[in-house]
Amino acid sequence: MADIPFPALPPLPTMGVGSMAAPGWFIASWRAARKGEWGAHDIEELFEDATRTVVADQRDAGVDIVSDGELRRQRFVYEMFDRLSGLDRVAPRRRLGIAGYDMAPHFTVAGAIDAPDGLGAVEEFALLKALAPDIPLKVAIPGPLTFLQAIEPDGGSRDAAIDRLVAIVRAELVALAEAGAVLVQIDEPGLPRAPHGLSFAECADVIGRCLDGVAARTAVHVCFGNNAGRPFADRRIGPMMDAVRALPCDVLMFEFANREMAELELMAALADRFAIAAGVIDVKNFLVEDADTVARRIEQCLEHIPAGALWITADCGFSALPRYIAQRKLKAMTAGAAQARAAL
Repeated sequence: MADIPFPALPPLPTMGVGSMAAPGWFIASWRAARKGEWGAHDIEELFEDATRTVVADQRDAGVDIVSDGELRRQRFVYEMFDRLSGLDRVAPRRRLGIAGYDMAPHFTVAGAIDAPDGLGAVEEFALLKALAPDIPLKVAIPGPLTFLQAIEPDGGSRDAAIDRLVAIVRAELVALAEAGAVLVQIDEPGLPRAPHGLSFAECADVIGRCLDGVAARTAVHVCFGNNAGRPFADRRIGPMMDAVRALPCDVLMFEFANREMAELELMAALADRFAIAAGVIDVKNFLVEDADTVARRIEQCLEHIPAGALWITADCGFSALPRYIAQRKLKAMTAGAAQARAAL
């Protein structure tokens, strides 16, 4: 771990990945707000009340490290594109039918990519810190490859786009650390599905550049995709192992529950350098795990990861689930962790 002060945690500490399930009233209200039916003060009150609600959901479940739930961001990243300049939006080729990755925002480069006012995560963290000043907190933001996936660089502009995105993401992480965030996380579905011809090694280098000089504990979530509960990448860790091991972070986060706990044996080669946050809650399944199931999954993890290096999390964010299911899954996660902790 980086030599940076960090709050004391119990063995097998629990946390979400980042996003939380939004209350139904928030979703309905936000739709109305986007139609222009709400004023700026109304919208701020809406976000504050909803954030307070999802923080309470985590605290009620007994989660050890709390996030703000990312309610200001659709699909954890879409709204952040509104903060970027130098891009032109491309109309999706499909607008009808079920939600999918081919409906996601796409852009072409129109100039120097910039985020004049940052990505907004610092402001989100300020509210989180005010709502939960007495518990360890985390902030997750999309990584540069996630932004790059949605951008169609022309000709030789790929590397220039990468340089600008690295600078933007790194600046946000540095600002978060300066604001008091002790655990900052890059969510990176762009690593398993490397964009624009990048190799896994090149992807790891791009991510690493974002983490350089960030004065906080750092985590990287290796994400296989969770748009409407669907993945979009080859869901194998093995081909990425060399690249993952090269990441200059403190915590690595992986999806296991939805993959039948596959490839746990690979973690032994990583746990000497990283804390491993293992996904033991399947957020792509409406079936709610019980505490015994979660405890068994944790026991499987402990066969390959020392207890001191194992953190407990979900496979991905909870935003694609109804809130009542997410609440039950959070409670199952912490109850299962408590069982496993008692057996150490």
